[in-house]
Amino acid sequence: MRRLLPLLLGALLLLAGCSTSKDAVAAGNSQEFTFVAPGGQSTILYDPPQTRGKIPELSGDSLLHDGTQVGLQDLAGQVVVVNIWGSWCGPCRTEAPDLEFVLQQTQARGVGLLGIDVRDFDRSSAEDFVRDRKLTYDSIYDPPGRTLAALSGYPRNVVPSTLVLDRQHRVAAVYLTSIRPSDLLATVNRIAAE
Repeated sequence: MRRLLPLLLGALLLLAGCSTSKDAVAAGNSQEFTFVAPGGQSTILYDPPQTRGKIPELSGDSLLHDGTQVGLQDLAGQVVVVNIWGSWCGPCRTEAPDLEFVLQQTQARGVGLLGIDVRDFDRSSAEDFVRDRKLTYDSIYDPPGRTLAALSGYPRNVVPSTLVLDRQHRVAAVYLTSIRPSDLLATVNRIAAE
């Protein structure tokens, strides 16, 4: 019961936070991204572009290149798809090749992809996941999910989830569910054309 009570209180706070605003993003004077899910939506588009909030720099240990850092700074000026995943996540196994497909279709138009690998405390499992699926995009290796703490209000327990950033690295779309490649491709192409 002691373990259940904090979980229930956390869930109530999360629901209360989600129900208090009709806006998907609350932007202060700095136009910093603060996530709010209006009405519990799982797909949120932020338009027009001037209403989008910018996210802070995301960076961390590279999954593909041990001992180096990877992050949004490596994708400056590009539309960026940020995908939160884990090798233990069933839907992530289906989604990863679709993300690679979208990247291959849009890379020439200035689109990049950055993964954030969470809750994979055995690095070799995450490395096998990438290798087995022949993924070319890098990921931040972040077992405890600390990278996501930089995204104010973003639910760290929703895996997989995907953010699409415009060329100024403002949040243009959020998918709190597995994505379909056709939906993501349409969104990415629209944002790349802005």
